[in-house]
Amino acid sequence: MRIKRFIPMLALLAAVSAGTLGTSASSAVAGTTLTGAGSTLVAPFVENVFDPDFQAKYGTQVTYGAVGSGTGVTDISGKTVDFGASDAPLTDAQEAACSGCIEIPWALSATGLDYNLSGVSHLNLSGAVIADIFLGTITTWNAPQIVALNKGETLPDEKITPVWRNDSSGDTYVFTTFLSKVSSAWASKVGAGTSVSYPTGTGAKGNSGVAQVVASTQGAIGNNSWFYIRQAGLKAVGIENSAGKFEYPYEPNLSAAAGLLKKVPTLSTLSSTTATTIASDLSIVDPPYSKPKKGAKPTALQKNEAAAYPLATFTYVIVRPDDSNISTLKQFIGFALTPAEQAKGVGGSLQFAPLPKAVAAADTTAVNGL
Repeated sequence: MRIKRFIPMLALLAAVSAGTLGTSASSAVAGTTLTGAGSTLVAPFVENVFDPDFQAKYGTQVTYGAVGSGTGVTDISGKTVDFGASDAPLTDAQEAACSGCIEIPWALSATGLDYNLSGVSHLNLSGAVIADIFLGTITTWNAPQIVALNKGETLPDEKITPVWRNDSSGDTYVFTTFLSKVSSAWASKVGAGTSVSYPTGTGAKGNSGVAQVVASTQGAIGNNSWFYIRQAGLKAVGIENSAGKFEYPYEPNLSAAAGLLKKVPTLSTLSSTTATTIASDLSIVDPPYSKPKKGAKPTALQKNEAAAYPLATFTYVIVRPDDSNISTLKQFIGFALTPAEQAKGVGGSLQFAPLPKAVAAADTTAVNGL
């Protein structure tokens, strides 16, 4: 599968699921077409978890436009699609505009940084240094702040070109949320959101657009989801977590971050006054680290904290309970949440991670309540 297949309104095929997730396969409406739009991060998952054989069997076709999380939220709010997809949870204001929408975390992945730097096989960066690069404070690759983090690497006296999303993006939300947590300068000057005003560098549309610019620009560094970094053949940055360890967006590191959730909220209670609280409860960006006491072995929790990738994220499907195709939507989402379909996205070329059991259970309750 190549990412260039993700054109607007990419045709996908979906199936229905039976069992614990509410509606049975027999109640699917033959010939139904579901339309969705949003996240480019989740597009590889959406394409690969659905088997073409199911269209012939159940007569349900799904079309999905990989147009960015912001557009996905706008489209579901405007009732022009049956479902939206976003890597950024809805804010209180967005939920009010969406008027009764429910968001369900249906996949676990990560955003990260890729770079184009000849002769540099490994690159470690801290959150503070990343913030200064994208603020334009650090402008060359051999700056002392970068050299100090990369012993043994010869870093060139070369201009840094930051590359970022110029469309409204869940990847941007995760990235800027991380930078706002680790850099007071970033928090005060730029802040967090799905769309921000970057003070330096160049913008590109979509994950594939950022990857293309990075690949063609010597000295570039860009914010990309993990699948697109791999798909473009680029190198990923090792990003420092709260334990002081430089981690990559590998499946075990994503699972370690997700395993640190303190509680999983009841998703069906989403409203214009609870959306931000639910988003905060589900956030796994830059999880904290508690150092073991002197002479004590680290606990299982501390081991997870030490291994956690700091830019892990859930990605959400957003639906309206009053959608005319709600029974088919329930089957569609239920199918995506089944262990067999989740397994198709785990590791391998996609590098998604399995949903934690507590999140999957909350999802099941939310789907059944639609």
